[in-house]
Amino acid sequence: MSNIKSLFVTRLYHAKLSEHGPLDPSELDAACLSIAEDDEAGQIWCEKNGYPGYTSYASLADLPWRFPIFADLVKVLDAHVAKFAEDLQFDLGEKALTLDSLWVNILPEGGIHTSHIHPHSVISGTTYVAMPEGASAIKFEDPRSGLMMAAPTRLQDAREEMRSFVYVAPEVGDVLLWESWLRHEVPMNMSEEERISVSFNYGWS
Repeated sequence: MSNIKSLFVTRLYHAKLSEHGPLDPSELDAACLSIAEDDEAGQIWCEKNGYPGYTSYASLADLPWRFPIFADLVKVLDAHVAKFAEDLQFDLGEKALTLDSLWVNILPEGGIHTSHIHPHSVISGTTYVAMPEGASAIKFEDPRSGLMMAAPTRLQDAREEMRSFVYVAPEVGDVLLWESWLRHEVPMNMSEEERISVSFNYGWS
């Protein structure tokens, strides 16, 4: 009798922020737009590096201090990350998973964020502030892709866990968490409106 089971599973956490505390989505939206408007250093970095739209990744490291809504967001994210870490069965010992970066992303029509990972972190994620109709999903890549060599492609109707790429279409107020080595990208935003999200990394210290 054949026995087939899964090994080395890749986990993806998908939940509502509100499961661990109320946050006003409109206040978070307004804070993101205000930051983008005032962050001259971030605007210059985006222009110099060909980043479409705006990100505070390279310019601001103190969002929870600047806006109370981000301090509230961190408390909620801490609870979600703790739940995910328990699912991952991490043995954290005497150290803890703590937030080490938090940044705003605003992608206009036609904007993309190419495939990447988050080095030097343990858990990464994004929460979604504005997802207009036509805004792009997030695309995750099978981490074994570079090792598959001569493997055939998967069937178009393959089960989700067997696919080479999985697209997740989050809604406003959702939070996604994954281990930081998982390669992902944001395909082109086909909406005429801006796609707004807040991304973050947690380290082990």
